Amino acid sequence: MKTVSVLIPTYNELENVEPLSQAIIAEFAKLPQYNYTITFIDNNSKDGTRDKLRELCGNNKKIRAILNAKNFGQNNSPYYGITHVGGDCVILMFADFQDPVSMIPKMLEKWEQGYRIVCAIKTTSKENKVMRFVRTCYYKLITKLSEVEQIEHFTGFGLYDASFVRVLSNLHDPTPFLRGIVAEFGSKRVDLPYEQQLRRAGKSKYNFFSLYDVAMLSFTSYTKIGLRLATFVGIGVAFISIIIATVYLVYKLLFWNMFSTGMAPIVIGMFFLGAVQLIFLGLTGEYILSMNKRVMNRPLVIEEERINFEEKNNEI
Repeated sequence: MKTVSVLIPTYNELENVEPLSQAIIAEFAKLPQYNYTITFIDNNSKDGTRDKLRELCGNNKKIRAILNAKNFGQNNSPYYGITHVGGDCVILMFADFQDPVSMIPKMLEKWEQGYRIVCAIKTTSKENKVMRFVRTCYYKLITKLSEVEQIEHFTGFGLYDASFVRVLSNLHDPTPFLRGIVAEFGSKRVDLPYEQQLRRAGKSKYNFFSLYDVAMLSFTSYTKIGLRLATFVGIGVAFISIIIATVYLVYKLLFWNMFSTGMAPIVIGMFFLGAVQLIFLGLTGEYILSMNKRVMNRPLVIEEERINFEEKNNEI
């Protein structure tokens, strides 16, 4: 009997973990041909989620938990969990009920057809329309700029065969961007459309800075345009500056007494060049920061506790 591992990252999801586990158990009751485990990987929640997870694990041995020592971010924790839950395949879904549990049978059906990766694509969404528009623009932009195919409106919700999980384990990337890695290395992949639901309870843990981190990680990992744009803009600004300087010189020589240049062009030029330099210094810094994290090669996650794990099944 094949074993399906369902992985659920959590951070302050006290109101959702129990209903979600019950919904997943009910879904697998319709799929008796599969053995399954439900693993919560908690990013150091502060609202009592950990106590609830311990209670759930105590009542059902199929429910397991990895409790992180600290909050290691929205990218590291799910990636680490995928490589440590075991099973013939891993289904990653999030704890807010925006990822429909009803998608599990559809994913398993595609998996049985021979696909090694099933990407759930939110073709429609009940989220804020402005956020939906912003996300769409971002995906379109990163797709055009990236040398690697990017998967639009893919959040990581999907199924990953054990063979692909081994690929993830062997990458040893200290700053993994799962969506980009799936697009770059995933073979035998199929996309499965779904409608993203509203959050069942609680508030989204994503804010401007966390979304910015994700955007910059994908930008610096899969595009070169930032550094090349700095070069091209620098050349363009220098060329325009030479033309303007030449025009001013000619006018001054032809109309020496009538043409007064004043300080305004100098001040405007200084501010313009300073702004361009600061923008590209910041962009270059993002690339250096990304490289620095990879060079340090720090661990993805440090665990504090595991519950209901058997040592022989800890990793794929």
